Amino acid sequence: MRTRVLAGAAMTGVGAFRPARRLDNHDIAARTQSSDEWIRERSGIVTRGAAAPDESVVEMGVAAAGKALAAAGVDAAQVGLVMLATCSMPGPLPGGSPEIAARLGASAAGATDIGAGCAGFAYALGLAADAVRTGTAEHVVVIGSERLLDLVDHDDRGTAFLFGDGAGAAVVSRSDVESIGPVVWAHDGDQHEKLTIHGTPPRLSMEGRAIYRWATTSLPALCIRAVTEAGLELSDLKAFVPHQANLRITESVVAHLGLAGDVVVARDVVDSGNTSAASVPLALARLLELGQVSSGDVVLLAGFGAGLTAAAQVVVLP
Repeated sequence: MRTRVLAGAAMTGVGAFRPARRLDNHDIAARTQSSDEWIRERSGIVTRGAAAPDESVVEMGVAAAGKALAAAGVDAAQVGLVMLATCSMPGPLPGGSPEIAARLGASAAGATDIGAGCAGFAYALGLAADAVRTGTAEHVVVIGSERLLDLVDHDDRGTAFLFGDGAGAAVVSRSDVESIGPVVWAHDGDQHEKLTIHGTPPRLSMEGRAIYRWATTSLPALCIRAVTEAGLELSDLKAFVPHQANLRITESVVAHLGLAGDVVVARDVVDSGNTSAASVPLALARLLELGQVSSGDVVLLAGFGAGLTAAAQVVVLP
């Protein structure tokens, strides 16, 4: 049996797709007897993307992945694995990754969907890096794509304002230099019922206060572990990109970590809402688009959500 020498893994390209159609707080407030001010105070959200009828999880995933491949300078034929993190495909089967791979032209690639809810992209990124390190694939496309507004009860005052649609993607490639830190992950399966999608038609329900408590108390330690496992300190970070669940959670975690004032913190939730598995790559793409981070910067990524699950890793930006 051939012995493979471990290689390094690097993120080589990032891409995003944001629906042109917007759903603002005023539209939601009128239906839920709330207000723009009430929504902003509880979540920080002002507006969010709302996918058009033809902008499916697959369609948005293809668009984001195509941009990531172009940014990486990688031809789809070179891709060995396509991973789609999502919780909003129309049904349990088929998964969306094979169709995305085919649409991209990644004809030689494996394809699989990843669960883990809002932590899905961080989980998939860790698995992608390991696939590249062991020689299973030279390039892996990791996608987070969600149509959550299909699953929201638009009359539910507690959840209708939180979610949005969109897709983000990254390419992970073999590298002579290790540029993706070890993934650290966690779960609290005893609280698995705190965020669910169930019923006919399927509807998203959540216990927001419980998830807030879990995230704000568990995530800081997980983030510190990720930085430590990468052989770094918090002072080495240029930016922090957490899952964009709620601006209040982000600010609480930042305060607990004691991040320096010059560390860039992603606050994409203000304009995108909670896009579950798509939120980390969308937020990272936004920072790159705005020039707030650049090639070579050290960034901490962290996802958390349904399950309850969480994962984090440090990356060096392409």
